[in-house]
Amino acid sequence: MSERLAIAGRALQRPLCNHCLGRLFASVSRGLSNDQRGMMVRGSVDGAPEAPSDMSECYLCRGLFSEVAKFADLAVKTSTGFEFSTFLVGTKIDAETVEREESFWTEVGAKETESIKTEMNREIGKLLETRLDKPVDFANPDMVFLVDTRFDQVVLDVAPLFVYGRYMKNSREMPQTRWMCRECRGKGCPHCSGKGRMYETSVQDHIGPIVMKRASGEAEFFHGMGREDIDARMLGNGRPFVAEVRRPRVRSLDLGLIQREINEGGRGVVEVEGIRPSTRAEMRAIKEAAHSKTYRVSVRFQGDFDHGKLNEVVTSLAEKPIRQQTPNRVAHRRADLERVRAVRNIAVESVKDRDVVFVVEADSGTYIKELMHGDEGRTQPNVAAIVGVPCEVLELDVIRIGDQGE
Repeated sequence: MSERLAIAGRALQRPLCNHCLGRLFASVSRGLSNDQRGMMVRGSVDGAPEAPSDMSECYLCRGLFSEVAKFADLAVKTSTGFEFSTFLVGTKIDAETVEREESFWTEVGAKETESIKTEMNREIGKLLETRLDKPVDFANPDMVFLVDTRFDQVVLDVAPLFVYGRYMKNSREMPQTRWMCRECRGKGCPHCSGKGRMYETSVQDHIGPIVMKRASGEAEFFHGMGREDIDARMLGNGRPFVAEVRRPRVRSLDLGLIQREINEGGRGVVEVEGIRPSTRAEMRAIKEAAHSKTYRVSVRFQGDFDHGKLNEVVTSLAEKPIRQQTPNRVAHRRADLERVRAVRNIAVESVKDRDVVFVVEADSGTYIKELMHGDEGRTQPNVAAIVGVPCEVLELDVIRIGDQGE
């Protein structure tokens, strides 16, 4: 106690407001504001001077705490038009003030301190909780008020909005996300016929803009649980996705209406189901997920073959590992690596002359086309090699994503 009184006595050699005096002993007791704590400390020191009547005379804060209400007013005004349920406050303090405070702590020997920045965050936050009738959320706030005390400005950091769903794609000419032209990067050039993109539309184009419009956002992003080839349909239980909207003004969306709008606009080409609110954590989990997938793949062999060899395909590949070197068709954009994947199950669905339809369940990341034709030996074993006749893939459909029970 005597040591703290000595620190307080040394500190009070300079004019200090109660906030700045109390902050020297912030970790000593709980349940008090620094302003209240400063009053108690001042009353414990014999002959202690009164707090400056003009807070701008405070040696440390220069009257900053007299402006808390002003900063709260700015925050309320700046956030007008944004819907949010929770918030957090962050502040920028003049570097000279921060340095002066830290030097002062060393000068008086204070070690139980709290920074001026931390107290400003809390004091503005307490006032905003009352004025906005919304709680502070330290973990996942909808809104962060970045208060620049140097220039009396408030910048809003608006948390993105996330919407989950599953999509079905009934087109063989559509990528999952926008495929910008590699030559002009969206500006328009002869390579892309001036469109700036390689394909007219995408799954993202059917979903993202509708969610963004309803949320009154400024940008949208699309995150899928993997992606199918452009010429492959996505059928069955659909592929999970999360649509992300940046700087949304509206957060309470009519998700049923959004789902109907997407399906009406998709006209059977793109359909969605299960639209519901999502989170950043779920978005990351979806992007990192590695669930098995089941495919229907139609193959045409380039010569007559012994149909009995199809039984050998099933026994040779089912529940067996396969080694796949990066396919020739994607080698220009992916590292040349060898990957080991497992074919969990393979069955022959139909046979007609040289045409065969297989149903294949395989690990995430398996190149199914290459599993069929072998990719010049880069996938081993493969169907063409087992049958002994080259083949080509006619059609490929994803008919199940294994995240709903494998």
